[in-house]
Amino acid sequence: MSDSDVITGEAPIRYAKALLELAQDAKSLNKVEKDLASFKKTYASSPELQRVATSPVFATDDKVNALVAVAKKSKLSALTTQFIGTVAGNRRANELPAIIAAFSKLVAQQRGSQVAQVTSAKKLTAAELTSLKSNLKKSLGHTVDVETSIDPDLLGGFVVRIGSRLYDSSLKSKLEDLRLALKEA
Repeated sequence: MSDSDVITGEAPIRYAKALLELAQDAKSLNKVEKDLASFKKTYASSPELQRVATSPVFATDDKVNALVAVAKKSKLSALTTQFIGTVAGNRRANELPAIIAAFSKLVAQQRGSQVAQVTSAKKLTAAELTSLKSNLKKSLGHTVDVETSIDPDLLGGFVVRIGSRLYDSSLKSKLEDLRLALKEA
């Protein structure tokens, strides 16, 4: 989970709740959820788009135009595209990742599950993901939706964040623990 995914204020939660209500009223919750997942990937993989959304140098209209153009190019639904434009028009473009994270959390809560952000050193196979979901379900007592990301700096293993809980079984942290233990000895 990137730092930009952290929900730091009330505004992302309010926007996420509003979008959730709109999507439910339009009976397009699944489509909006897929759209936001797609937009999140596009946003995360484009430093230029992030710069446009977060920089105070760009005018609000330029941000709206850029983000709406990306949404249309990505073939997102009209509701999602309009929502992204509204967020940018309200000078909240820099909060889009937090709004998407809040939306995912609200949808998961509505379904009776939680969202787990899993960061691994390499792409997890389908079998590894299935095993991880199963183990998390046993540990937590309810279903867990998994969002994955890759961080080669972990060297091996993975890190799981569920809400405020963090489970770190990465090789990087184990080596760091070993280094500290050797310093103390």
